[in-house]
Amino acid sequence: MQTSDSSKDAIPASLSQITGFDAQHPPDPKLIDTCVHCGFCLSTCPSYRVIGKEMDSPRGRIYLMDAVNEGEIPLSKATVQHFDSCLGCLACVTTCPSGVQYDKLISATRPQVERNYPRSLGDRLYRQLIFSLFPYPNRLRFLLAPLFLYQKSGVQNFVRATKLLQRFSPRLAAMESILPKITISSFQDKLPTIIPAQEEKRYRVGMILGCVQRLFFSPVNEATVRVLTANGCEVVIPKTQGCCAALPHHQGQEEQAKALARQMIDSFADTGVDAVIINAAGCGHTLKEYGHLLQEDPEYHDKAKDFAANVKDAQEFLANVGLTAKLSPLTEKPLTLVYQDACHLLHGQKISIQPRQLLRQIPGVQLREPLDAALCCGSAGVYNMLQPEVADELGKQKVQNLLNTGAELVASANPGCTLQITKHMQQQSKKIAVMHPMELLDYSIRGIQLHS
Repeated sequence: MQTSDSSKDAIPASLSQITGFDAQHPPDPKLIDTCVHCGFCLSTCPSYRVIGKEMDSPRGRIYLMDAVNEGEIPLSKATVQHFDSCLGCLACVTTCPSGVQYDKLISATRPQVERNYPRSLGDRLYRQLIFSLFPYPNRLRFLLAPLFLYQKSGVQNFVRATKLLQRFSPRLAAMESILPKITISSFQDKLPTIIPAQEEKRYRVGMILGCVQRLFFSPVNEATVRVLTANGCEVVIPKTQGCCAALPHHQGQEEQAKALARQMIDSFADTGVDAVIINAAGCGHTLKEYGHLLQEDPEYHDKAKDFAANVKDAQEFLANVGLTAKLSPLTEKPLTLVYQDACHLLHGQKISIQPRQLLRQIPGVQLREPLDAALCCGSAGVYNMLQPEVADELGKQKVQNLLNTGAELVASANPGCTLQITKHMQQQSKKIAVMHPMELLDYSIRGIQLHS
């Protein structure tokens, strides 16, 4: 990094040749200065609760950002590990009494790390694998057949029983451990470009399919379409849409995220929709941040702001416009549900009441509230693949809190959370289903009862 003479004077000789932040949007000192180090964030920070170190808390990371900004410490393994330990759950933003915009600070820090810190070869290769595969559904689709055979042949059971991957690479083992069940529907693309509304048309909406969602949770997308059309929405699904950019954006892959965002905006241009609907929490948060992500793009700046303003979470949209379809009970007896708050819905989009309002409209549903509902489950995009030890501890805590409610079923509105919770349910030998609220509404509208 090039520094001015005055900056060099402030840096000890031992650090003068070591890289810090570059001049391209480092963490804003004005935002850093809003932190008064009160410590309110500590109890809500999942990484601090597991690791227990000050520098693995929001205020500790803000201290590090300031020190790197001032040239007092370098971007080294010792500092980067604390930035990497952040899940980006944004619980600290919700709880901070001073209004510290930690989300903007960590979003500015992560691209700096990716540009200026030389990761190890193994780390680079693993991250390259993730960011070359997961944001590209067509690439992922090529893996479906071998993964299907891997599961059906019994090889998966052998690998998990012997813990072969765990011995070879804990990170690859973490990736394999959340692999969902591959079904025939994973290979099919059943949704047409335009699906007409049932009964009277009230709205014309676009729908984003997601990456992991469209391949591994296609029934959720199909259920979402049925719920929307049953409630008077014509649904438009552009075939040119790709990834929303959430995964690379959350990990500082700035240019990749911008390219994917532009593609998404172009896909919905001239569709004339009243809203763009997304049913995955993490995707929704990033989609609503497009104005910030593309703020310096002269061609897309205004387009991005307009697009982001039109994005609505499926539950947010339906709670606002109201359900018109008749709802039926899901079981013969009252059904106790626990709703799992996805971080990027609760803290990122401030959506919490709406999902509960919708679920309570299903006859016979009784909602339970878990302890530490606002605490991250440990999924956090690809965090559970990059930091498996911390993620596993958080997953165990989350599942125990959900189980302690005595609920018969878990409702989860994010694919990452669903995979994480399902994994830890299975590890605790619990056979409690995890379903998306759109699936539950779909069953209720169609009069299909859940099997006990």
